[in-house]
Amino acid sequence: MSLPLIPPMLATPGILPPATQDARWAYETKQDGQRVVIYLAGDGSLVLRARSGEEVTAAYPELRPLGGALGATPAVLDGEVLALDEQGRADFQLLQSRMGLAHAPGRAARRAAQTPVHLVLFDVMHLADRSLVPLSYVRRRQQLERLGLDGPHWSTPAALVGHGEEALRATQEHGLEGLVCKRLDSVYEPGVRSRAWIKIRNMHSEDVVVGGWLPGKGRITGLPGALLVGQRAEGRLRYVGGVGTGWSQQEREQLGALLRAAETDVCPFDPVPVVPGAHWVVPRLVGEVRFSTRTRAGLLRQPSWLRLRPDLTPEESAAELPDDVD
Repeated sequence: MSLPLIPPMLATPGILPPATQDARWAYETKQDGQRVVIYLAGDGSLVLRARSGEEVTAAYPELRPLGGALGATPAVLDGEVLALDEQGRADFQLLQSRMGLAHAPGRAARRAAQTPVHLVLFDVMHLADRSLVPLSYVRRRQQLERLGLDGPHWSTPAALVGHGEEALRATQEHGLEGLVCKRLDSVYEPGVRSRAWIKIRNMHSEDVVVGGWLPGKGRITGLPGALLVGQRAEGRLRYVGGVGTGWSQQEREQLGALLRAAETDVCPFDPVPVVPGAHWVVPRLVGEVRFSTRTRAGLLRQPSWLRLRPDLTPEESAAELPDDVD
């Protein structure tokens, strides 16, 4: 049968629900991986689509047996592809070696042997000949758990109803990325960043777009000493600061090659920041940075580079910034 294409529902950044409403919410661990929608046609086939809609099935050959897990029953599922470290925690840097190989099946197979992935399943939007999108989270979750989808490279972790403070504290104690709070009566909203799902990150981090760089000095001459980054607000790429720490020598060299290939004479930031010696680039690289707080003008304080985000587009770096960002 032909399955409907369903863009994933997205969570809104926020805080724990009030204690008086705690019992109305379920809590799931926020995973640090690549979000995918999983299509099982009921004929043994499997299709994985990233948030952008791009098919990425071939990048993860070890997940193909999931295609036959439900027999002849077709389904559309929501989940996250993870690469786990030695402690069993999701490690996005490990996953980066697997991403982007959808058009290189030979390399994907070799990487799968070295760094296998694990698929966490947390929702079901279509089952058999029925759309589950209008159902509440509770009813969809019941349907998902009845499927018994636990295998060598995939699982269906339990969700906790109520006890949000304890759940968040557990993620902090175990060094996990954070928590996703889901209202029990919420329907599935395809492609919508909904307040019915709230994500809480333990590390204070956001996605940014690289719009330029400053050359390094001394032993890093010719390589980037700092990246000039921005976030989209009101249709413009607004400058939010320079990031000069957080990468290894290998990562610095990788960034240098990407930046040189994207050089341009046109500053992508609006308004243009005063940054003497800046090299501007076409704003297509997305990264994640950690920072302590923002200035009143919206600039990042003490920013540190975390990683490239090849799974995101520049348009997904939107942020709420003060009007006087300069």
